[in-house]
Amino acid sequence: MFQQPNTNLVVVTGAAGYIGGMTCIQLKKQGFQVIAVDERHNLHLDKFYDEFIQDDFTGIDALSLYKKVYPCAIVHCAGTSLVGPSFENPALYFHNNVARTNILLNFITNEIPETKVIFSSSAAVYGEPVGNYCLENNRTDPVSPYGESKLMVEKLLHWYHYSHGLKYVAFRYFNAAGADPEGEHGQEPGATHLIAKLFDAALNDTDFTMYGWDYATPDGTCIRDYIHVADIANAHIKAIDKFVEGIYNLGSFTGMSNLQIQNKIEEITNKQIVTNIEPRRKGDPAKLIADSSKFRSMHGWIPEYDLDSIIQDAHTWYTSETYKSL
Repeated sequence: MFQQPNTNLVVVTGAAGYIGGMTCIQLKKQGFQVIAVDERHNLHLDKFYDEFIQDDFTGIDALSLYKKVYPCAIVHCAGTSLVGPSFENPALYFHNNVARTNILLNFITNEIPETKVIFSSSAAVYGEPVGNYCLENNRTDPVSPYGESKLMVEKLLHWYHYSHGLKYVAFRYFNAAGADPEGEHGQEPGATHLIAKLFDAALNDTDFTMYGWDYATPDGTCIRDYIHVADIANAHIKAIDKFVEGIYNLGSFTGMSNLQIQNKIEEITNKQIVTNIEPRRKGDPAKLIADSSKFRSMHGWIPEYDLDSIIQDAHTWYTSETYKSL
């Protein structure tokens, strides 16, 4: 008799990270057993793991564990992120994000073929979008090695599905933002995302650098679609269902400019942020807004948190004792 996957057990790679950690929290709240895999160890997340393996997600210990527990799904959040540094060291991105994921997918299809892969992709696969909103069937033309590495993994998933029947879902996140609404987890100190940098400047009375003031947008700064990290985690849980498959955008349908975000953070902190203007960075499109109607209409996913909630939850996290202790 063939072994069957454990329908109540999920592995999360990159579990010590921002999105991976939030996914572990939500999975535990929904009653799943959670096996966490990461090369780093964030102690504040330990209570949301049933077991933690400190290892590369393709390390011997990790692969042995996958085979032993046979999870119903692997939520694959591990990898190297950030657009800017990918130009400086593209080899790192293609090795960590593509080559290692290829090892993982090959292992799954050979050893635990009923395990579903839920992959953290990115809006960066679109490059410079055409039209007001990004749709899943739009052209994919990344403008950074980071975006290219995510698109390459999407293609790996497609061909492993075609050749071996791999079950998968790939989510193209737009700008993950906010923090656990109960204050348990969020981005770590030193994070380079816009909201993190703005709070860092406001709460520590330091300068903030705005990259690009001459985009073809109403105030000249980039426009992005922000989606709460808890809404992303809940989408991961929906994707475990056997009837969910394919590629989906995760976003809010709403674009906010960098300057609008800065104004909101100045308001909540009651601080005026000293801003330095620098030229545009490579790989930063003027506007990225998701059309996420496909996942909403097909699988009933509805984001629970708006931008004000994102900013409030982030503020709670950045002023928490847990954050200060990291």
